[in-house]
Amino acid sequence: MNRFSVLYLHHDAYSHVGCATLAEADNLLGQVFSTTGDTPVGIYDAKTELFSWEPVLQQQYNQMSLEEQGRLGHEMIAIVQSLRDVPISVPEQEYSLDVYESESR
Repeated sequence: MNRFSVLYLHHDAYSHVGCATLAEADNLLGQVFSTTGDTPVGIYDAKTELFSWEPVLQQQYNQMSLEEQGRLGHEMIAIVQSLRDVPISVPEQEYSLDVYESESR
């Protein structure tokens, strides 16, 4: 299983794409909106169980109270962990980095 997950909103539902490296995840996070119109949320690291927000959401997150930050951080981690536990029922290539790379050309 991939160590990193890029979390994004697709038609008001959370989805994720697994990535082997942080560089791959960062690259994909930057392409999500420009190539598909989906809303990038952030990157989850399964090894450290930490979540990092995409830059615009990070600014909003920084303005929240510590209580709100804790609640939302735990919520995002729970969402991405549950998505990682569910087997993907659609073809894997639909969620691969290649889809985002080919659409950006």
